Amino acid sequence: MKPARIVVREYARLTTSHVAQPSLDEAQISQSAFDWLCDLAAGFRRNGAQLLQVDGRQWLRLDSHVGVLESPCGQIIEILPKHHDEGDCTLSSRQLLCKLIASSLELTSREVDEAGLQLFDTSLSEWVMRQFLRALEHLLKRGLRFDYQRIEEEQRFLRGQLDVVKQMRQPPGRQHCFQIRHDVFLPDRPENRLLQSALTLVCKTAQDADNWRLAHELAGMLHELPASRDICGDFRAWRNDRLMAHYQPIKPWCELILHRQMPKAVAGEYRGISLLFPMEKLFENHVARWLRGRLLPGANLRPQVKYQSLCRHDGQPMFQLQPDMLVEQGTHKWVLDTKWKRLDETDRQKRLGETDRQNKYGLSQTDFYQLFAYGQRYMGGAGDMALIYPAWRGLTKPLPVFEFDDQLRLFVLPFDLDADELLCPDSVPLPLTAALRVA
Repeated sequence: MKPARIVVREYARLTTSHVAQPSLDEAQISQSAFDWLCDLAAGFRRNGAQLLQVDGRQWLRLDSHVGVLESPCGQIIEILPKHHDEGDCTLSSRQLLCKLIASSLELTSREVDEAGLQLFDTSLSEWVMRQFLRALEHLLKRGLRFDYQRIEEEQRFLRGQLDVVKQMRQPPGRQHCFQIRHDVFLPDRPENRLLQSALTLVCKTAQDADNWRLAHELAGMLHELPASRDICGDFRAWRNDRLMAHYQPIKPWCELILHRQMPKAVAGEYRGISLLFPMEKLFENHVARWLRGRLLPGANLRPQVKYQSLCRHDGQPMFQLQPDMLVEQGTHKWVLDTKWKRLDETDRQKRLGETDRQNKYGLSQTDFYQLFAYGQRYMGGAGDMALIYPAWRGLTKPLPVFEFDDQLRLFVLPFDLDADELLCPDSVPLPLTAALRVA
Protein backbone atom coordinates (compact mmCIF):
# COMPACT_ATOMS: atom_id res chain seq x y z
CA MET A 1 0.00 0.00 0.00
CA LYS A 2 1.37 3.38 -0.99
CA PRO A 3 1.99 5.75 1.97
CA ALA A 4 -0.38 8.69 2.29
CA ARG A 5 0.64 12.11 1.07
CA ILE A 6 1.27 14.60 3.87
CA VAL A 7 1.44 18.39 3.89
CA VAL A 8 3.43 20.18 6.59
CA ARG A 9 5.28 23.46 6.93
CA GLU A 10 8.68 24.67 8.08
CA TYR A 11 9.92 23.37 11.43
CA ALA A 12 7.21 20.69 11.54
CA ARG A 13 7.80 17.49 13.54
CA LEU A 14 7.62 14.11 11.78
CA THR A 15 7.32 10.75 13.50
CA THR A 16 6.64 7.10 12.78
CA SER A 17 4.29 6.87 15.77
CA HIS A 18 0.57 7.53 15.62
CA VAL A 19 -0.39 11.22 15.73
CA ALA A 20 -3.81 11.77 17.28
CA GLN A 21 -4.50 15.06 15.49
CA PRO A 22 -2.28 15.51 12.41
CA SER A 23 -1.64 19.13 11.51
CA LEU A 24 0.75 21.30 9.53
CA ASP A 25 3.14 21.13 12.49
CA GLU A 26 2.97 17.41 13.29
CA ALA A 27 2.50 14.41 10.99
CA GLN A 28 3.15 10.68 10.77
CA ILE A 29 5.37 9.18 8.05
CA SER A 30 6.39 5.64 7.21
CA GLN A 31 9.43 4.01 8.79
CA SER A 32 11.22 3.73 5.43
CA ALA A 33 10.60 7.43 4.72
CA PHE A 34 11.88 8.28 8.23
CA ASP A 35 15.12 6.36 7.64
CA TRP A 36 15.50 7.89 4.16
CA LEU A 37 15.13 11.41 5.57
CA CYS A 38 17.83 10.69 8.15
CA ASP A 39 20.21 9.54 5.41
CA LEU A 40 19.29 12.56 3.28
CA ALA A 41 19.94 14.94 6.18
CA ALA A 42 23.37 13.38 6.69
CA GLY A 43 24.25 14.18 3.08
CA PHE A 44 23.06 17.76 3.57
CA ARG A 45 25.23 18.16 6.67
CA ARG A 46 28.30 16.97 4.77
CA ASN A 47 27.64 19.77 2.28
CA GLY A 48 27.21 22.38 5.01
CA ALA A 49 23.39 22.61 4.90
CA GLN A 50 20.81 21.77 7.54
CA LEU A 51 17.69 19.88 6.46
CA LEU A 52 16.33 18.58 9.76
CA GLN A 53 17.19 17.79 13.37
CA VAL A 54 16.69 14.53 15.22
CA ASP A 55 14.33 15.18 18.14
CA GLY A 56 14.52 12.07 20.29
CA ARG A 57 14.42 8.59 18.75
CA GLN A 58 11.07 8.84 17.03
CA TRP A 59 10.81 12.47 15.95
CA LEU A 60 12.40 14.60 13.24
CA ARG A 61 12.13 18.38 13.17
CA LEU A 62 12.35 20.01 9.76
CA ASP A 63 14.41 23.14 9.14
CA SER A 64 13.69 26.12 6.87
CA HIS A 65 13.74 24.25 3.55
CA VAL A 66 10.47 24.20 1.61
CA GLY A 67 9.26 22.25 -1.40
CA VAL A 68 8.31 18.64 -1.99
CA LEU A 69 10.10 15.35 -1.38
CA GLU A 70 9.23 11.85 -2.56
CA SER A 71 10.97 8.99 -0.81
CA PRO A 72 11.90 5.69 -2.52
CA CYS A 73 8.88 4.06 -0.85
CA GLY A 74 6.52 6.61 -2.45
CA GLN A 75 5.94 8.81 0.62
CA ILE A 76 5.33 12.37 -0.62
CA ILE A 77 6.06 15.18 1.83
CA GLU A 78 5.11 18.72 0.84
CA ILE A 79 6.74 21.41 2.98
CA LEU A 80 5.17 24.89 2.89
CA PRO A 81 6.37 28.25 4.26
CA LYS A 82 5.43 29.04 7.84
CA HIS A 83 4.00 32.46 7.13
CA HIS A 84 0.21 32.31 7.39
CA ASP A 85 -1.03 31.01 10.72
CA GLU A 86 -4.75 31.73 10.87
CA GLY A 87 -7.16 28.91 9.98
CA ASP A 88 -6.35 26.53 7.14
CA CYS A 89 -3.34 28.19 5.54
CA THR A 90 -2.42 25.37 3.14
CA LEU A 91 -3.77 27.08 0.03
CA SER A 92 -2.38 30.54 0.84
CA SER A 93 1.02 29.11 1.82
CA ARG A 94 1.20 27.10 -1.38
CA GLN A 95 0.32 30.17 -3.44
CA LEU A 96 3.03 32.15 -1.65
CA LEU A 97 5.61 29.43 -2.29
CA CYS A 98 4.74 29.27 -5.98
CA LYS A 99 5.03 33.04 -6.26
CA LEU A 100 8.45 33.08 -4.58
CA ILE A 101 9.73 30.27 -6.80
CA ALA A 102 8.56 32.08 -9.94
CA SER A 103 10.21 35.27 -8.68
CA SER A 104 13.50 33.48 -7.95
CA LEU A 105 13.48 32.01 -11.45
CA GLU A 106 13.06 35.62 -12.69
CA LEU A 107 9.99 34.83 -14.77
CA THR A 108 7.78 37.62 -16.01
CA SER A 109 4.12 37.87 -15.04
CA ARG A 110 3.22 36.88 -18.59
CA GLU A 111 5.13 33.62 -18.22
CA VAL A 112 3.51 32.78 -14.88
CA ASP A 113 -0.23 33.39 -14.87
CA GLU A 114 -1.23 34.85 -11.50
CA ALA A 115 -4.76 33.49 -11.91
CA GLY A 116 -3.27 30.06 -12.33
CA LEU A 117 -1.51 30.39 -8.98
CA GLN A 118 -4.82 31.03 -7.26
CA LEU A 119 -7.01 28.51 -9.08
CA PHE A 120 -4.60 25.56 -9.35
CA ASP A 121 -5.11 24.04 -5.88
CA THR A 122 -2.70 21.11 -5.94
CA SER A 123 0.81 20.17 -4.84
CA LEU A 124 3.94 22.12 -5.70
CA SER A 125 5.27 19.38 -7.99
CA GLU A 126 2.03 19.31 -9.99
CA TRP A 127 2.18 23.11 -10.30
CA VAL A 128 5.74 22.93 -11.63
CA MET A 129 4.71 20.25 -14.11
CA ARG A 130 1.74 22.35 -15.20
CA GLN A 131 4.00 25.33 -15.89
CA PHE A 132 6.39 23.14 -17.88
CA LEU A 133 3.59 21.61 -19.95
CA ARG A 134 2.04 25.00 -20.72
CA ALA A 135 5.42 26.38 -21.77
CA LEU A 136 6.07 23.30 -23.93
CA GLU A 137 2.66 23.56 -25.57
CA HIS A 138 3.34 27.21 -26.41
CA LEU A 139 6.81 26.28 -27.72
CA LEU A 140 5.41 23.64 -30.06
CA LYS A 141 3.00 26.18 -31.51
CA ARG A 142 5.99 28.40 -32.29
CA GLY A 143 7.87 25.45 -33.71
CA LEU A 144 10.87 23.37 -32.65
CA ARG A 145 14.32 24.43 -33.76
CA PHE A 146 15.97 22.03 -36.19
CA ASP A 147 19.68 21.81 -36.91
CA TYR A 148 21.89 20.24 -39.56
CA GLN A 149 23.53 17.00 -38.43
CA ARG A 150 26.58 15.64 -40.26
CA ILE A 151 26.04 11.99 -41.23
CA GLU A 152 28.89 9.73 -42.35
CA GLU A 153 27.76 6.40 -43.74
CA GLU A 154 28.17 3.77 -46.42
CA GLN A 155 25.56 3.59 -49.20
CA ARG A 156 25.18 2.07 -52.66
CA PHE A 157 24.40 5.47 -54.12
CA LEU A 158 26.03 8.87 -54.07
CA ARG A 159 24.56 11.55 -51.83
CA GLY A 160 26.23 14.69 -50.60
CA GLN A 161 30.04 14.42 -50.61
CA LEU A 162 32.19 11.41 -51.39
CA ASP A 163 34.79 10.69 -48.69
CA VAL A 164 37.67 10.11 -51.08
CA VAL A 165 40.14 8.86 -48.44
CA LYS A 166 37.77 6.21 -47.06
CA GLN A 167 36.68 5.27 -50.58
CA MET A 168 40.30 4.63 -51.66
CA ARG A 169 40.75 2.34 -48.65
CA GLN A 170 37.82 0.15 -49.62
CA PRO A 171 38.82 -3.55 -49.81
CA PRO A 172 38.53 -5.37 -53.15
CA GLY A 173 35.02 -6.37 -53.99
CA ARG A 174 33.40 -3.38 -52.26
CA GLN A 175 34.04 -0.72 -54.86
CA HIS A 176 30.31 -0.60 -55.49
CA CYS A 177 29.74 0.85 -51.97
CA PHE A 178 30.27 4.57 -51.50
CA GLN A 179 31.61 6.25 -48.34
CA ILE A 180 29.62 9.49 -48.21
CA ARG A 181 29.10 12.52 -46.00
CA HIS A 182 25.90 14.56 -46.00
CA ASP A 183 23.85 16.85 -43.72
CA VAL A 184 20.34 16.07 -42.45
CA PHE A 185 17.97 18.70 -41.06
CA LEU A 186 16.85 17.16 -37.73
CA PRO A 187 15.40 18.33 -34.38
CA ASP A 188 18.06 16.29 -32.57
CA ARG A 189 19.75 19.09 -30.65
CA PRO A 190 20.55 19.54 -26.91
CA GLU A 191 17.53 21.69 -26.08
CA ASN A 192 15.04 19.30 -27.66
CA ARG A 193 16.64 16.25 -26.05
CA LEU A 194 16.24 17.87 -22.63
CA LEU A 195 12.61 18.68 -23.35
CA GLN A 196 11.99 15.05 -24.27
CA SER A 197 13.65 13.81 -21.05
CA ALA A 198 11.64 16.21 -18.90
CA LEU A 199 8.40 15.31 -20.65
CA THR A 200 9.05 11.59 -20.17
CA LEU A 201 9.51 12.15 -16.43
CA VAL A 202 6.32 14.21 -16.25
CA CYS A 203 4.35 11.47 -18.03
CA LYS A 204 5.52 8.96 -15.39
CA THR A 205 4.89 11.12 -12.30
CA ALA A 206 1.88 13.36 -13.06
CA GLN A 207 -1.11 12.61 -10.83
CA ASP A 208 -3.37 15.51 -11.80
CA ALA A 209 -5.76 14.45 -14.56
CA ASP A 210 -5.25 17.55 -16.71
CA ASN A 211 -1.47 17.30 -16.40
CA TRP A 212 -1.51 13.60 -17.31
CA ARG A 213 -3.71 14.19 -20.35
CA LEU A 214 -1.69 17.14 -21.68
CA ALA A 215 1.63 15.38 -21.05
CA HIS A 216 0.63 12.33 -23.09
CA GLU A 217 -0.76 14.50 -25.88
CA LEU A 218 2.56 16.34 -26.15
CA ALA A 219 4.49 13.08 -25.86
CA GLY A 220 2.70 11.84 -28.98
CA MET A 221 3.93 14.90 -30.86
CA LEU A 222 7.54 14.42 -29.73
CA HIS A 223 7.77 10.63 -29.91
CA GLU A 224 10.53 10.75 -32.57
CA LEU A 225 12.84 12.90 -30.46
CA PRO A 226 15.64 11.05 -28.60
CA ALA A 227 16.08 11.58 -24.85
CA SER A 228 19.16 13.22 -23.40
CA ARG A 229 22.06 10.91 -22.62
CA ASP A 230 24.07 13.63 -20.84
CA ILE A 231 21.77 16.07 -19.04
CA CYS A 232 24.52 18.29 -17.62
CA GLY A 233 26.35 18.40 -20.95
CA ASP A 234 23.18 19.26 -22.86
CA PHE A 235 22.38 22.06 -20.42
CA ARG A 236 25.86 23.49 -20.99
CA ALA A 237 25.22 23.34 -24.74
CA TRP A 238 21.84 25.12 -24.45
CA ARG A 239 22.07 28.13 -26.76
CA ASN A 240 20.73 31.53 -25.76
CA ASP A 241 21.05 33.40 -29.04
CA ARG A 242 18.33 35.33 -30.84
CA LEU A 243 17.08 32.31 -32.78
CA MET A 244 16.50 30.44 -29.50
CA ALA A 245 14.71 33.26 -27.68
CA HIS A 246 11.38 31.40 -27.62
CA TYR A 247 13.07 28.53 -25.72
CA GLN A 248 14.02 30.71 -22.73
CA PRO A 249 10.67 30.60 -20.82
CA ILE A 250 10.76 26.80 -20.60
CA LYS A 251 14.39 26.42 -19.53
CA PRO A 252 13.93 27.02 -15.74
CA TRP A 253 11.02 24.56 -15.56
CA CYS A 254 13.09 22.00 -17.45
CA GLU A 255 15.94 22.54 -14.99
CA LEU A 256 13.68 21.98 -11.99
CA ILE A 257 12.10 18.82 -13.37
CA LEU A 258 15.42 17.25 -14.36
CA HIS A 259 16.91 17.90 -10.91
CA ARG A 260 19.75 20.01 -12.22
CA GLN A 261 21.81 21.61 -9.44
CA MET A 262 20.78 25.26 -9.18
CA PRO A 263 21.97 28.02 -6.82
CA LYS A 264 18.42 28.54 -5.59
CA ALA A 265 17.34 24.89 -5.28
CA VAL A 266 18.83 21.94 -3.48
CA ALA A 267 18.37 18.87 -5.66
CA GLY A 268 19.41 15.26 -5.45
CA GLU A 269 18.73 11.75 -6.67
CA TYR A 270 15.12 11.33 -5.64
CA ARG A 271 12.30 9.19 -6.86
CA GLY A 272 9.81 11.21 -8.90
CA ILE A 273 9.99 14.99 -8.91
CA SER A 274 11.49 16.33 -5.68
CA LEU A 275 12.34 19.96 -5.09
CA LEU A 276 13.83 21.67 -2.06
CA PHE A 277 14.43 25.39 -1.70
CA PRO A 278 16.09 27.25 1.20
CA MET A 279 13.41 29.70 2.29
CA GLU A 280 16.00 32.34 3.14
CA LYS A 281 17.18 32.44 -0.48
CA LEU A 282 13.65 32.55 -1.88
CA PHE A 283 12.80 35.53 0.33
CA GLU A 284 16.08 37.29 -0.48
CA ASN A 285 15.66 36.80 -4.24
CA HIS A 286 12.06 38.01 -4.19
CA VAL A 287 12.92 41.17 -2.24
CA ALA A 288 15.92 41.86 -4.48
CA ARG A 289 13.81 41.52 -7.61
CA TRP A 290 11.10 43.77 -6.15
CA LEU A 291 13.65 46.46 -5.24
CA ARG A 292 15.41 46.26 -8.60
CA GLY A 293 12.15 46.98 -10.40
CA ARG A 294 11.40 50.06 -8.29
CA LEU A 295 14.74 51.89 -8.13
CA LEU A 296 14.93 55.50 -9.24
CA PRO A 297 16.84 56.30 -12.45
CA GLY A 298 20.56 56.30 -11.76
CA ALA A 299 20.30 53.87 -8.85
CA ASN A 300 21.74 50.37 -9.07
CA LEU A 301 21.27 47.25 -6.94
CA ARG A 302 24.15 44.79 -6.68
CA PRO A 303 23.37 41.44 -5.01
CA GLN A 304 25.91 39.47 -3.01
CA VAL A 305 28.81 41.90 -3.39
CA LYS A 306 32.02 40.66 -1.79
CA TYR A 307 34.85 43.07 -2.50
CA GLN A 308 35.43 43.99 1.16
CA SER A 309 36.82 41.91 4.02
CA LEU A 310 36.85 42.29 7.77
CA CYS A 311 40.65 42.53 8.03
CA ARG A 312 43.93 41.80 6.26
CA HIS A 313 46.51 39.25 7.31
CA ASP A 314 49.99 39.02 5.84
CA GLY A 315 48.90 41.34 3.04
CA GLN A 316 45.87 39.21 2.12
CA PRO A 317 42.17 39.88 2.87
CA MET A 318 40.59 37.67 5.51
CA PHE A 319 36.95 37.07 6.55
CA GLN A 320 35.12 38.22 3.45
CA LEU A 321 32.06 40.43 3.98
CA GLN A 322 29.10 39.70 1.70
CA PRO A 323 25.87 41.64 2.26
CA ASP A 324 22.73 40.46 0.49
CA MET A 325 22.28 43.74 -1.43
CA LEU A 326 24.14 46.98 -1.98
CA VAL A 327 22.17 49.89 -3.47
CA GLU A 328 24.25 52.66 -5.06
CA GLN A 329 23.19 56.05 -6.41
CA GLY A 330 26.07 58.34 -7.21
CA THR A 331 28.23 58.53 -4.11
CA HIS A 332 25.45 57.30 -1.78
CA LYS A 333 25.29 53.67 -0.67
CA TRP A 334 22.77 51.60 1.29
CA VAL A 335 23.45 48.10 2.65
CA LEU A 336 20.37 45.87 2.79
CA ASP A 337 20.10 42.42 4.34
CA THR A 338 17.10 40.07 4.38
CA LYS A 339 16.21 37.64 7.17
CA TRP A 340 13.51 34.97 6.95
CA LYS A 341 12.41 35.14 10.57
CA ARG A 342 9.38 36.34 12.48
CA LEU A 343 9.99 39.35 14.67
CA ASP A 344 7.44 40.20 17.34
CA GLU A 345 6.96 43.76 18.51
CA THR A 346 3.58 43.12 20.17
CA ASP A 347 5.11 42.40 23.59
CA ARG A 348 6.24 46.01 23.76
CA GLN A 349 2.68 47.15 23.11
CA LYS A 350 1.27 44.83 25.79
CA ARG A 351 3.55 46.41 28.40
CA LEU A 352 2.11 49.85 27.72
CA GLY A 353 4.98 51.15 25.65
CA GLU A 354 7.83 49.68 27.71
CA THR A 355 10.76 48.77 25.46
CA ASP A 356 11.24 45.06 24.93
CA ARG A 357 14.76 44.96 26.34
CA GLN A 358 14.78 41.29 27.29
CA ASN A 359 13.74 39.65 24.01
CA LYS A 360 14.88 42.53 21.76
CA TYR A 361 11.96 41.74 19.40
CA GLY A 362 13.69 38.46 18.49
CA LEU A 363 16.62 40.26 16.83
CA SER A 364 19.98 38.54 16.72
CA GLN A 365 23.02 40.25 18.20
CA THR A 366 25.17 38.42 15.66
CA ASP A 367 23.19 40.06 12.83
CA PHE A 368 23.87 43.48 14.32
CA TYR A 369 27.60 42.76 14.56
CA GLN A 370 27.48 41.69 10.92
CA LEU A 371 25.63 44.84 9.79
CA PHE A 372 28.02 47.04 11.76
CA ALA A 373 30.96 45.46 9.90
CA TYR A 374 29.15 46.00 6.57
CA GLY A 375 28.59 49.65 7.43
CA GLN A 376 32.23 50.23 8.28
CA ARG A 377 33.69 48.55 5.21
CA TYR A 378 31.14 49.31 2.48
CA MET A 379 29.82 52.69 3.64
CA GLY A 380 32.77 54.20 5.46
CA GLY A 381 30.90 54.15 8.78
CA ALA A 382 28.26 56.69 7.69
CA GLY A 383 24.81 56.23 6.19
CA ASP A 384 21.66 54.11 6.50
CA MET A 385 21.31 50.34 6.44
CA ALA A 386 18.27 48.09 6.64
CA LEU A 387 17.34 44.63 7.81
CA ILE A 388 14.24 43.40 5.97
CA TYR A 389 11.96 40.84 7.64
CA PRO A 390 8.63 39.35 6.47
CA ALA A 391 5.63 41.29 7.72
CA TRP A 392 3.00 39.41 9.73
CA ARG A 393 0.51 40.22 12.47
CA GLY A 394 3.38 40.53 14.99
CA LEU A 395 5.34 42.96 12.79
CA THR A 396 3.12 45.43 10.95
CA LYS A 397 5.34 48.52 10.95
CA PRO A 398 9.05 49.42 11.06
CA LEU A 399 10.80 49.27 14.41
CA PRO A 400 12.31 52.43 15.90
CA VAL A 401 15.70 53.23 14.41
CA PHE A 402 18.85 51.60 15.82
CA GLU A 403 21.80 54.00 16.03
CA PHE A 404 25.35 52.67 16.08
CA ASP A 405 26.58 56.27 16.40
CA ASP A 406 25.66 59.72 15.12
CA GLN A 407 26.46 58.78 11.52
CA LEU A 408 25.52 55.10 11.10
CA ARG A 409 21.90 53.97 11.49
CA LEU A 410 20.09 50.65 11.02
CA PHE A 411 16.40 50.30 10.19
CA VAL A 412 14.32 47.14 10.60
CA LEU A 413 11.68 47.11 7.85
CA PRO A 414 8.79 44.67 7.22
CA PHE A 415 8.09 43.39 3.72
CA ASP A 416 4.46 42.48 3.04
CA LEU A 417 4.60 39.31 0.92
CA ASP A 418 0.86 39.28 0.22
CA ALA A 419 0.71 42.85 -1.09
CA ASP A 420 4.36 42.96 -2.28
CA GLU A 421 5.13 46.19 -0.45
CA LEU A 422 8.09 47.35 1.59
CA LEU A 423 6.92 49.26 4.68
CA CYS A 424 9.45 52.06 4.80
CA PRO A 425 9.47 55.17 7.04
CA ASP A 426 9.99 58.61 5.56
CA SER A 427 13.30 58.88 7.41
CA VAL A 428 14.87 56.16 5.22
CA PRO A 429 16.03 57.84 1.98
CA LEU A 430 16.05 54.71 -0.17
CA PRO A 431 15.94 55.63 -3.90
CA LEU A 432 12.63 53.86 -4.59
CA THR A 433 9.79 54.89 -6.87
CA ALA A 434 7.26 52.79 -4.95
CA ALA A 435 7.25 51.92 -1.26
CA LEU A 436 4.56 52.19 1.36
CA ARG A 437 5.80 55.15 3.38
CA VAL A 438 4.76 55.02 7.02
CA ALA A 439 5.33 57.33 9.92
